[in-house]
Amino acid sequence: MVYFVRTASERDLDKVRALLVETFHATYDALLGAPKVDELVSTLFSPAALKTRMANKNAEFLVADDGKEIGGVGYAAMSGEMTKTVMLHLLYVRPSLQREGIGRDIFAELETCFPAAEIMRLEVEPRNEAAISFYHRLGFADVGQSENNGPGQSGIPALILEKPLASY
Repeated sequence: MVYFVRTASERDLDKVRALLVETFHATYDALLGAPKVDELVSTLFSPAALKTRMANKNAEFLVADDGKEIGGVGYAAMSGEMTKTVMLHLLYVRPSLQREGIGRDIFAELETCFPAAEIMRLEVEPRNEAAISFYHRLGFADVGQSENNGPGQSGIPALILEKPLASY
């Protein structure tokens, strides 16, 4: 199958949410436990939360679509706190489609969506070795740690990675 990266729309919401729930459980159940993942999914990926992300004018919400299914999702937004910094909030690929280049293709598109940005930053669970390896291959470097990744004071630690962005 060939997946094309495009801007997500409201008609994609159900498929995007299903992909995020599936992928989040596949990625984090062993690290955080299924009840914690259920809690995070209900907050982070509620239809209202996804609609809010889609409506953000300083963001880009992308999907990889083969015409039948959504194979991956990416979402990045300009940081309100750090000028010239884009925060990569979501980059998830359906587990059965991982390692086929979909994540790389979504990321390549996201990199070009913020011409004024100089840095892309993200937070990743420190035990998520597959994601950390993926981001390192894309040119990200470790720059710090946080103890509260996710909504509120979650207590979920995160490794902070950054990548300089080329001027387009």
